[in-house]
Amino acid sequence: MANVHFIAGLGNPGEEYARTRHNAGFMAVEMFAERHKMAWQEDRRNNCRVARGDVGDRKVMLCEPLTFMNASGEVIGPLVRYYGIEPGQVLVAVDDADLRFGEIRLRANGSSGGHHGLESIESHLGTREYPRLRIGIGRKIPGVREITGHVLGRFGTDEQVLLKQVLGRAADQMACWLVDGVQSAMNKFNGTIVDPAQEKKS
Repeated sequence: MANVHFIAGLGNPGEEYARTRHNAGFMAVEMFAERHKMAWQEDRRNNCRVARGDVGDRKVMLCEPLTFMNASGEVIGPLVRYYGIEPGQVLVAVDDADLRFGEIRLRANGSSGGHHGLESIESHLGTREYPRLRIGIGRKIPGVREITGHVLGRFGTDEQVLLKQVLGRAADQMACWLVDGVQSAMNKFNGTIVDPAQEKKS
């Protein structure tokens, strides 16, 4: 399956964590699956949910690990090796509190930036050379490092319009990455969406 691309969204499983900021990666791949009419199935053997489909002439597998965030690599590493997928064909979507809400940023590789999900994947893949799409969730209080309550909280009603736009842009960036490659996807989609609520005020 060397021609298959792999997109993983990171988050925490269970209703308690559904739609929280820390699950932005889950929400992004779910938006992608919805747009491309890809059906999810539970893979109990590998402790994840998967969906398969085609975008253009590319075959793609989506994955949501059902471990907790910090153990994401325990699912992704073995799956990637089993299917013989190269690290450059693996895209990981994650939340990022160091980016403001509304901003997305794709990179071809790089450090974990302290994100425990990316640390786990790096450990189990044995490399940093895989693309990652960071979805900004911001910080409630700028400069404060302890943000557990913020990342595990749900997006507010006043954030829903912008959230839908952010997830749609992330899904479009994933599709561009698949068809045109990482550089094109970075050039076309990296950046910040202006909050519609703020536009109305200005």
